[in-house]
Amino acid sequence: MTARYVHAMPYGARSLGDGRTRFRLWAPDLESVSLECDTGHTAAMRSLDDGWFECICPAEVGVGYRFRIDGSLAVPDPASRRQRSGDVHGYSVVTDPLSFEWRNTAWNGRPWHETVIYELHVGAVGGFHGVEMILPHLASLGVTAIELMPIAQFPGERNWGYDGVLPYAPAAAYGSPEDLKAMIDTAHDLGLMVFLDVVYNHFGPDGNYLGAYASRFFDEGAHTPWGAAIGVSSPQVGDYFVHNALYWIQEFRFDGLRFDAVHAIGNPGWLASLASRVHAAVGPDRHVHLILENEGNQANLLGRGRFDAQWNDDFHNALHVLLTGENEGYYAHYASPMDKLLRTLREGFAFQGEMMGPRRRGEPSGHLAPARFVNFLQNHDQVGNRAFGERLVTLIAPETMEAALTLLLLSPFVPMLFMGEEWGSRTPFLYFTDFADEELRDAVREGRRKEFAEFTSFGGEEIPDPNEYDTFTTSIPKRDGTNGEHRRLFIRDLISLRHKYIAPYIDDARSLGAEALGERAFRASWSLGGQALTLFVNLGDTDVTIAQPPSPSAAWLHGDAAEIASVSRGLLPARRAVACLES
Repeated sequence: MTARYVHAMPYGARSLGDGRTRFRLWAPDLESVSLECDTGHTAAMRSLDDGWFECICPAEVGVGYRFRIDGSLAVPDPASRRQRSGDVHGYSVVTDPLSFEWRNTAWNGRPWHETVIYELHVGAVGGFHGVEMILPHLASLGVTAIELMPIAQFPGERNWGYDGVLPYAPAAAYGSPEDLKAMIDTAHDLGLMVFLDVVYNHFGPDGNYLGAYASRFFDEGAHTPWGAAIGVSSPQVGDYFVHNALYWIQEFRFDGLRFDAVHAIGNPGWLASLASRVHAAVGPDRHVHLILENEGNQANLLGRGRFDAQWNDDFHNALHVLLTGENEGYYAHYASPMDKLLRTLREGFAFQGEMMGPRRRGEPSGHLAPARFVNFLQNHDQVGNRAFGERLVTLIAPETMEAALTLLLLSPFVPMLFMGEEWGSRTPFLYFTDFADEELRDAVREGRRKEFAEFTSFGGEEIPDPNEYDTFTTSIPKRDGTNGEHRRLFIRDLISLRHKYIAPYIDDARSLGAEALGERAFRASWSLGGQALTLFVNLGDTDVTIAQPPSPSAAWLHGDAAEIASVSRGLLPARRAVACLES
């Protein structure tokens, strides 16, 4: 048995199944709009209430179309499901979402507590087909969810995805909408959830025409690093993004969304409404998960029926400073890394209303379960926003890296790995784009150079040009030929332990305390299914003493015989982490 899915939208092109298509555009700034098809057909669109324009015209599936606004500028459909040849300036394409037959009709997702995320860049692994090819490997590793960096159509053939301008159109450089659906269907066959990173806080700098006919999309009174904020308080604008979320979840069967930099949206009320509408639309029988990236640390947005979790930059930043000693840029706010790291292990956020630079950041989060926080050692931001894209494995000793991975995968927070991390890949992940406009290429190149010029650790080396093809190919992860298989087995075994002993209980886990044992060593404990989970972690280069070793009856989850014996005697070896359960 197969199934077909479509999300009904008030926007864009809807094939009527009889050789005709309904086209609709919201253009409140205009007096007239006409439709142009690549078949040569043109038609004036009739004006409806509140800025809407509509027409029903002969147009088969596969026909290209665009809108001519006020008789001059030709623009693509902002709700385009597909672009002709991936051109953000050119024709959109009439599609039939119901033409794809889904095999896995019984899939309803997985509960949040089972989540182990693997973040990847679709282009760097070979497009949607390339992702599909590595799914068996990820399933065998124990990963339960892959998270795709943004896939909305962007200019050129390569991009991180945060320069998208047509948020309904999967990037043609990665494959067709049907290729994406086939990949998700295969993931579900393997028991894998698929999450998508979506960007509702800005549009990219090339190909965004909304301001020419729908200025209400932008709030000129509120500014972001990318310009005027998105005007989600306007019902038509807010609904445009709510429909986008539902489109990916209902039509493409994504299992969750990660919302990029929602602090730049600046409207927590709209965010709460978005989460409520998504949960209401999917119903109680399907597991759909919503994840925030939010510098505001707004704990009130997290919980059942709201957003499942937030990427916890506080955990990463404090741990990174502790591991590397780096203290420039945003790492300067984590100058006392042990205190801040321990607070994240006890309470979630390190910043819960304290001053961070010129303003207060965060809300109290100690009442939240660890499951409300997604922790990571690295991700696309933390690696790619370094001048040379160095991965953490190139900055610290292999044993220290494995101790940090133990903390990540055996603590009761939701863990996330970055592509290649399971092989100990040393390949950098650089910032890359493919803009055609020379002025924009120059601006991006110079912007990257200026960004790092004031770092004392940066010696004036030539920053890789984001627009050069080699910058992209250099970022394709490669397996560490020496230690790759060892690292894969190490991570696989940790995830297996997690699934058996930790994951089933994280929704109700609570901190039992976390304390420093040395300059770079600590102990952290949580109540977990009627037992106490304790991790002893030493990220330093010298052994440290433990005043209160675990009881002789402790059940050891992780650590070799020598490490366990040493900890039982009250000595935690350097660059090691062990874990146990106590009744």
